[in-house]
Amino acid sequence: MRFSLEQVEALDAIDRHKSFAAAASELHKAQSAISYSVKQLEEALGLELFDRAGHRAVLTDAGRAVLDEGRVLLVRARRIERMAQTLAGSWEPRLEIVIDGILPMDPILGALGALTRQGVPTHIQVRVEFLGGVQDRFERTQADMMLVKDYARGADLMEHALPEVRVLLVTSRAHALAELPAVSLGDLHRHVELTVHDSSESKRLIDTHIFGGPRVYYLTDFYTKKRALQLGLGFGWMPEYLIAGELADGSLVPLPYDGGDRYAFRPVLAHPTARPLGRAGAELLALLTA
Repeated sequence: MRFSLEQVEALDAIDRHKSFAAAASELHKAQSAISYSVKQLEEALGLELFDRAGHRAVLTDAGRAVLDEGRVLLVRARRIERMAQTLAGSWEPRLEIVIDGILPMDPILGALGALTRQGVPTHIQVRVEFLGGVQDRFERTQADMMLVKDYARGADLMEHALPEVRVLLVTSRAHALAELPAVSLGDLHRHVELTVHDSSESKRLIDTHIFGGPRVYYLTDFYTKKRALQLGLGFGWMPEYLIAGELADGSLVPLPYDGGDRYAFRPVLAHPTARPLGRAGAELLALLTA
């Protein structure tokens, strides 16, 4: 059994216009060519597709069933045509990004919004991991880029610096540590430390900002950690951008730790040197590093 999309197009046009002549006009073909196309389709399928008793082109039940399926094929064929046109213009079909959850999302979402407004057709997938989990996911899924705080560098990756992120050691204003004029490591060890769990399986990275006390609560993300701090469960490091409001109203306070109550890091956007970024990836890179 063989039939063509051209025959299905003819069937579709005839049904919409209820006329062989009008279908021929739409498809820029002679009416005889449309009639012949339908006859070939009927012979190929072994079915009578039109009721020819009346003056108008009316599908039989079999013809209706064939057209319903045929229209699905037409939609898919047109989608393939659009995809081919897109790929010819160097837009990649998909872009997978892995992001460390400590990074501010607003600039990233803003850049993605700019791509959306440009009408970029690429399917973009964003995944959030923590610490070593970022590179683990990046390598396991062969993602296109990662935005990361720490990772195992190598010649196989190209990196681009992103804006600096500042991190503060904080606790609730009502916590016992907030009452101390100075805080030592021993003071910290007497209380619960709150940290975000490394989402990797390899545990290839060591978090050098863990204080090593006997009680540590491992949380899934920084929003949960922020809430735990607000509720007075303990102390921990938080990115400054995420607690600016709480610092301003005094509900969270920096700890006067004698080893330093803040640090800054410069994250990077890394992507494989062997797989150059496509047009959407390059546009995103330009937006994030501008």
